[in-house]
Amino acid sequence: MASPPPSPSRRKSPAKPAASGPGRPKDLGKRAAILEAAKQLFAREGFNGVSMDQIAAEAGVSKLTVYSHFGDKDALFAAAVQAKCAEMLPDALFEIELTGSVRDQLKAIGEAFFALITSEEAISTHRMMMVPGNIDDRLKQTFWEAGPQRTHDAFAALLQALVAKGELDVPDVAIASVQFFTLIKGEVHARMTCGLCSQPGPLDRRRHIDATVDMFLRAYGRR
Repeated sequence: MASPPPSPSRRKSPAKPAASGPGRPKDLGKRAAILEAAKQLFAREGFNGVSMDQIAAEAGVSKLTVYSHFGDKDALFAAAVQAKCAEMLPDALFEIELTGSVRDQLKAIGEAFFALITSEEAISTHRMMMVPGNIDDRLKQTFWEAGPQRTHDAFAALLQALVAKGELDVPDVAIASVQFFTLIKGEVHARMTCGLCSQPGPLDRRRHIDATVDMFLRAYGRR
């Protein structure tokens, strides 16, 4: 005897199509390509000289994809600055658990920071920021928070942890952080931004970093 057909309430509903929209996972490969294109174009052409169409073309994606990942040009600029800093000054450099001496860790941070600020992209971006009327104050603040402020805050947190461990004697970690990176920049960075010299060779760079770390430790080393 044939079985009766299932009642409407027991019939299976057709499968729903996959959800799309803002909550859909982003393609990390496309995001990385967009960031890489943005880093190169902003450094070479300046903020105002770059369009979202150019970035999309350089990254090999549609302009809609660029907006989907970053929202607008300001947000993409901030993300590009942050990505460049994270690439050359990774969070691992500021971890208290790293093995080795405090001197070695400070040297590693100093070398990474010096390589970052003397890179062609950083020098070009610095010059762009210095041109009056090139970008507005809001975007300058965005740049500062995404790049220099992130680095200063991470280093200040490391100094505070080293103070807590008794490795350093630093009354004000925020001031000490500014002092350290200002010393690392030195005269070379200013001369490079003025086009008066090129990036120093490995030996000169090492001497500069070593001298800076020695001075810093003489001021804040454990007594």
